[in-house]
Amino acid sequence: MHEQKLLEVSVTQESLAKEAKKARAAGNEVAAKALEKDLEILKRMEDESERFGQAVGLDSASTFECIVDRQRHYFMEVNTRIQVEHRVTELVYSLKFTNPEDKNDFFIVESLVEAMALLAMHKDRLPRPERVTRFGAGVEARLNATDCSLSPSAGGIIRYWSDPIEGEIRDDQGICTHNPDTGQFMLYTVAGAYDSNIALLLTKADDRLESYNHLAEVLRRTTLYGSDLATNLEFHYGLVSWFIGNNVMAKPTTRFVVPYLTLMGCLKQEAAKIDPVVAFLSLKKKYVSEYADDPEAKKAIADILDRKGTLLTRPLQIILKDPHLLSGWLSLNQRNFRMDDGKLKWLRNPQVVIAETYEYLNMTMRPDAPASEVIWSHDNEQLQKAVSFYAKLRDHFSVSVEDFEVLNALLEKDEPQGDFSTEEWVEVQAAHAGFEAGNELMGLLYLVGENTNFFDFKVEENLDVTIPEYLHDTELQAQMKKVLVPPPSTKEDEIVTPGGGMYYAQEAPGMPPFIKEGDHFDKGQPLFILEVMKMFNKIPAPFSGTVDKILIDGGDGVIVSKGQPIFKVTPDEKFVETDPQAIEKERRETTEAYLQSIVD
Repeated sequence: MHEQKLLEVSVTQESLAKEAKKARAAGNEVAAKALEKDLEILKRMEDESERFGQAVGLDSASTFECIVDRQRHYFMEVNTRIQVEHRVTELVYSLKFTNPEDKNDFFIVESLVEAMALLAMHKDRLPRPERVTRFGAGVEARLNATDCSLSPSAGGIIRYWSDPIEGEIRDDQGICTHNPDTGQFMLYTVAGAYDSNIALLLTKADDRLESYNHLAEVLRRTTLYGSDLATNLEFHYGLVSWFIGNNVMAKPTTRFVVPYLTLMGCLKQEAAKIDPVVAFLSLKKKYVSEYADDPEAKKAIADILDRKGTLLTRPLQIILKDPHLLSGWLSLNQRNFRMDDGKLKWLRNPQVVIAETYEYLNMTMRPDAPASEVIWSHDNEQLQKAVSFYAKLRDHFSVSVEDFEVLNALLEKDEPQGDFSTEEWVEVQAAHAGFEAGNELMGLLYLVGENTNFFDFKVEENLDVTIPEYLHDTELQAQMKKVLVPPPSTKEDEIVTPGGGMYYAQEAPGMPPFIKEGDHFDKGQPLFILEVMKMFNKIPAPFSGTVDKILIDGGDGVIVSKGQPIFKVTPDEKFVETDPQAIEKERRETTEAYLQSIVD
């Protein structure tokens, strides 16, 4: 996005050959052939780059860049230096320099920068190195100072950054280094005059899936916060989880990110229509009404649901607020549900899904963490009892965690199953009913995915990514960008800056300004330019109107802050305020409609 790569993955001959062999062994001939085609392309690219380097006399590490389009590749450029991408290459290869007169006399170089220094110092005296595999796969996420829609967000202050976890490689320019005398984190201001990149987060492993899983753990356990600070940390967590849930060997495409962000806006818009607490209370009411003629059972089910309230609603509230978290959750859990005649069915034990959801949110019990960041102790006690109960039952009946339908069918039988006595069977069924009560609520997340056609954005058998055509609509893209990051609140007679940066009244020096006092403007017409982190963003008019007064002194390079008024205007149409009560009424109605699909 913005001409920059966000997620970078090592592509090697060894890994492609290994994955093709693995796909064929699994009976996926289509994927195997696609990977073998990629291997052919990579071999041609590597061969051409070597011949190119020899032809022009390259004498140091350089970057050979191509664009790949299906079975073709097109040369773009050579950079006679290494670039940011070099780190994922370093993770998978090392260079072995061997004395041509003595094969036992050699040294290994794992850093391309070190190799460049050696080449600069020794030149032709160095023997041709041999490429040696270090790890099977490396993956790198560029942590940028961008908001939820990946728009640049400068000027924030980083106040805390958790230490790297085991196996995490963090190239952060020293930002997270603690004061050597006090041990305190040193504040860091994200300047707006430079590139938006804050750090590179890297992992390595034997294969790509393992490397992705490790990166997901890094992103999950990273805590990064500050003042007026926005980063793409959540975007990366959702994106990495999307690939894990679909296929990490998916073919990359430059068309991916903007439609994906548009889909995130659709998720956020739909999720905002649901109130998990209202849903839980309505669900509880339905459960209790089923026992209207049995006061003792009615009280028992009410007590059970009261104890489970926060266990279910806390993770739901967190996920529904963040479309990137929701995207990741849906991707990882898409095979745990199915729709039967408009009703949601669990294919995997819901207690396991709930436990995995808390882990996904990094909310598992940690004694040193504040209660706001982890599962509450009474909820954890309930959850662990349930997880243990079903683990014992699965062992007893020899079924896997994915065979919930099989286990559930057994537990619904009146006759005791699996050598249980009649008395024991009644207790098992009662425990099952209690542990399962209310779990339907988690299905709300899956239904948001269904109702936004989230699962149509997918990886095909041949590893191509299918992007629904409607997500390429530029008007929808602009609309969903505003949903992801709503513009600053403003008065109806003002136009304000959507973010901080440098204000320019015209496109280039000497050119006329976009707009003058007294001019009429149409919705979508460029009004000014906002430069943030080397990116020049034309800011369109949010509505039609007339400029009464320009509030900025000077037209070039004036620093402005987010939400700062730029123009006093007279809009063509009168603004109509939304009724909060009407919005809440619609939210309750939508929540009830969702419940109809998860409650029998």
